[in-house]
Amino acid sequence: MADLTSTATPKPKVLVADDEQVIANTLAIILNQAGFEARAVFSGEKAVELLESFQPDMLISDVIMTGMTGIEAAIITRSKLPKCKILLFSGQAATADLLEKSRAQGHEFEILAKPVHPTDLLAKLRG
Repeated sequence: MADLTSTATPKPKVLVADDEQVIANTLAIILNQAGFEARAVFSGEKAVELLESFQPDMLISDVIMTGMTGIEAAIITRSKLPKCKILLFSGQAATADLLEKSRAQGHEFEILAKPVHPTDLLAKLRG
């Protein structure tokens, strides 16, 4: 009988965090259809909770969320999973202040403006 263990490369795991559930779910669907293993969560706290069990290769997070911001979740993610790629996105002007504050603390993150087109997002993730 043939060996059924897969020798295929595992799909990159992506954790999508956005307090707007429609956005998080839609991005996860797009990413899953594009060959990623994506999960959607609706808060920075939930993203941090899933780090250990899911072990994402990438975190895509909205910056402005109630409770923990995307930047705070990104800083924790980077400390727990240093190889995890982090991509932040936001549609709000307040993001610039938060990013500047994180830069002053030595944290540098890539950011995309909302709304993000799926093609642009996939190009960033594969780039």
